[in-house]
Amino acid sequence: MSGTRRQSPNDRGAVLKVLIISLLLDLISFTFILPLFPKLLEFYRNLEAPHENADSALHRILRGLNAYKHAFARPINDRHDIVLLGGALGSLFSLLQAIASPVIGRLSDSYGRRPVLLWSMVGNVASVALWVAATDFRTFLASRVVGGLSEGNNQIASAIVTDVSDDKSRGSTMALVGACFSVAFTLGPALGAALSNVTTVAANPFATAAGFSLVLLLVETIYLYLRLPETLPSTPSSRAAVRGGARRTTASTSVRTNSHFLLNFTHFAFLFFFSGMEFSFPFMTYDLFSYGSSQTGRLLGFIGLIAALLQGGVTRRLHPLRAVQAGVISCAAGFFLLGKVETERMLYLAAALLAVTAATVVTGLTSLSSFEANQDERGGKLGNHRSWGQMGRASGPMAFCSLYWWAGRDVAYSAGGAGMLGVCVLVFTQLRRPPNSTEKVGMARGTKEK
Repeated sequence: MSGTRRQSPNDRGAVLKVLIISLLLDLISFTFILPLFPKLLEFYRNLEAPHENADSALHRILRGLNAYKHAFARPINDRHDIVLLGGALGSLFSLLQAIASPVIGRLSDSYGRRPVLLWSMVGNVASVALWVAATDFRTFLASRVVGGLSEGNNQIASAIVTDVSDDKSRGSTMALVGACFSVAFTLGPALGAALSNVTTVAANPFATAAGFSLVLLLVETIYLYLRLPETLPSTPSSRAAVRGGARRTTASTSVRTNSHFLLNFTHFAFLFFFSGMEFSFPFMTYDLFSYGSSQTGRLLGFIGLIAALLQGGVTRRLHPLRAVQAGVISCAAGFFLLGKVETERMLYLAAALLAVTAATVVTGLTSLSSFEANQDERGGKLGNHRSWGQMGRASGPMAFCSLYWWAGRDVAYSAGGAGMLGVCVLVFTQLRRPPNSTEKVGMARGTKEK
């Protein structure tokens, strides 16, 4: 590519090694909390129940949720309040991510990936430190706010992948990043659930899990500081060369057929439905089978294991567009099956379908988005892409949990399945394969061996 800094295969391999190790540490830490949400929220609600008349943050939120609940003509069972509270917190975290992601992306284009990633890690460490100290709901809420505003590892990792890969190998390289998510979902929830049974601080039964999460983040921060190089051109002249090269290659980028708006909207629509289902999953298993943290952790680990195997062996050999198509079909089938689940065997079958989705769609859409951006704007474009997805994650949990809570599981998952069929139509009729991204099955291996 004209004007861009070229790296040797050894340099690319070293960067990817650092990136994968750091992502595994980060995401395992991040997923600790997922199976703990129902019990964690119950703990804070019960903790503050004797002070029901106090004007605490939790009571203000619950009063708002009760006012929302009473707006429905149909009475709702109070036992589902935790579902709605969980949806509200999930929406808050993603909304903050939607605000922060474009800013983080543009900063990484201007100042480099490495310093922005390290500052993001500082925020992540502060967030988990607050969780360790969260003996009341207000402190826990503060930890989620800080985490939502500072979490930038995923998008910066994607930007680094685009820095060190070309169009031909980008899909397979991006799949390695996706595989880190899957491995983390295999290990993180199970570890978090196990550590939640170890009480070291009586005032915060989840402090052990939070403390271990904090240790992982501190190790990751030190490792990145010592080992991660900068992957953007580092001097003003070389950045100008990149911009000049981008202008000289405008003709090649202009023939690409997927607009950023189309890709961003597809990302939003997919995650609106998928994240609503994803966030309701622990509450649904708790409702149907009385799953605790350990059983939920095993189920999420099962999804992560299948997704990791698929990303390591299948997704990286598919063109990103084909991966997205396979994932949205599997997701629609999983939605309809979840609406009819009666046994744990059916539950695990639906989970397997959702693992296919987790292994394909977001990775594929991110790859497609990166094809449409020049090197000096990829951080910002990928930040915008992530922001649209996070807006879907912000609105999806609240909307889906409200429907689940009001109309019941069958209606909620059937509606979600119908919405995902709409996403299937969008993906199959509107998205196109970028001309420079054609990738044969063996191409990733060939690129690596050169």
